[in-house]
Amino acid sequence: MKLYSTKNKQAFTGLKQAVLKGLPDDNGLYMPMEIPRLPEAFIENLSDFSFPEIAFTVCRYLFKESIQEEDLRRIIQKAVNFPAPVVPLDEEKYVLELFHGPSLAFKDFGARFMAQLMSYFNEGETRELVILVATSGDTGGAVAAGFLQAPGIKVIILYPSGKVSMLQEKQLTTLDHNIFALEVDGTFDDCQALVKQAFLDKGLSGALRLTSANSINISRLVPQTFYYFEAYKQLPRDGKKTVFCVPSGNFGNLTAGLMAQRMGLPIHHFIAATNVNDVVPEYLESGLFSPRPSVRTLSNAMDVGNPSNFARMIDMYEGKTEGSTWNNMRRSISGYAFDDAQTREALAEVHRQYQYIIDPHGAVGYLALKEFQQRRSGTKGVVLETAHPAKFLDEVEHVLNQKVEVPHRLAVLAEREKRAVWMPPEFSAFKKWLLDNVA
Repeated sequence: MKLYSTKNKQAFTGLKQAVLKGLPDDNGLYMPMEIPRLPEAFIENLSDFSFPEIAFTVCRYLFKESIQEEDLRRIIQKAVNFPAPVVPLDEEKYVLELFHGPSLAFKDFGARFMAQLMSYFNEGETRELVILVATSGDTGGAVAAGFLQAPGIKVIILYPSGKVSMLQEKQLTTLDHNIFALEVDGTFDDCQALVKQAFLDKGLSGALRLTSANSINISRLVPQTFYYFEAYKQLPRDGKKTVFCVPSGNFGNLTAGLMAQRMGLPIHHFIAATNVNDVVPEYLESGLFSPRPSVRTLSNAMDVGNPSNFARMIDMYEGKTEGSTWNNMRRSISGYAFDDAQTREALAEVHRQYQYIIDPHGAVGYLALKEFQQRRSGTKGVVLETAHPAKFLDEVEHVLNQKVEVPHRLAVLAEREKRAVWMPPEFSAFKKWLLDNVA
């Protein structure tokens, strides 16, 4: 498998280097030189394959000879070992539950696969691998769970102070061992900027073997394609066109869906659903991409004002067909944005109408799908439910006026002591901490 940087399509690298390095030197993002189309027979007969078998097939065609098949099967067996069920709300609306992994969030798929792949490529290395990850909510917990006690690897998680839920914070600040949490006095965008600066700093790159566990790392993105195939497999064959509605922050999830579509999965359309941090819906409407500081919302994992994976989205539509990149993209993707008041109304509506408890991110997705289907009838839509509602316990219980069952693996965190290092949103302080504590 060969990959290039979104900022230099002539400079190629292999899968191992892309995974272990995380970001190219030019601060672009790695993209596959080729996104292969899977055999039509495989797509038409998805129901004959288990979830791990689907994941293996996707990787085999994408990775080519980069990993031996026996090793690839072992990686997938350890990573893709929990379900992604589709739950019908009605004949046109479905929910893809992506919260059945260890940290109860969709990012378990990417984090566990990445942990296995990095550990595989890191075998035999004498220097420790240091993973930097910024989180707006769920990424940190998933990465922490995925890499806990992984030999030869340390994980540094940066999260915005006061902008993640209590249980999300406990998931990333109570594990110890090789997991370190930095509580940044700022926004997710500040955290993400610190991580990107670290990769470009020659002093750090010389002292540490750095890589990233955000969706900017290609090994996080690839496994997120798996559950689009798994979801499509579970849908009825009723002649209606399939649309996927993706609650979006850093836009890795939607980018993975676009990759699945390029690989031959017959997805008719994508819906980008955001909260008031709506720079991508705004772009789809106007053609102007205007990053800005993120605003804190109820759906905190989507509080991103400058989504990194937008560069990959642009790359996938740039010059691929006649017409501008903007026109090409908006033919495939519709964008909708909603505020917290609308999100709370959707939480109540889904419970009242379907007796289903959805989380705030899924509620934003539900609203976007509902609005899309009002304009374009005759489709069946799948909302990606990206986190268990219990991770937002106070808000969900307040809106629904009832208790929400908390899974045991989440409930036990409430009494654990938080351990995090306070950090200003300044690169000099971050660099000093890394050199003093990790190098």
